[in-house]
Amino acid sequence: AVNRGTLVDFCIKSVNLVSVESSNLDKVGYDDSTNDLYVQFKSSGLYVYHNVPKEVYDELLSAESKGKYHNKNIKWKYEYKRLS
Repeated sequence: AVNRGTLVDFCIKSVNLVSVESSNLDKVGYDDSTNDLYVQFKSSGLYVYHNVPKEVYDELLSAESKGKYHNKNIKWKYEYKRLS
């Protein structure tokens, strides 16, 4: 069996997570090859959102409020999985 830490490491090894200024989000990253968006929350762990267009990631990075943008445009709109 693969332990959860190893699986998380494998999933994000090719993704550069960047720190963002937000009261809710800690880091975000995007995998161009799979269109997966990774979001590390300050309090609830790391999530991956599937089939997210690159434009959505770019808009998240440039949003004045990353948390509000995530809640309005990403949360509940894309299939997701908690990784940690």
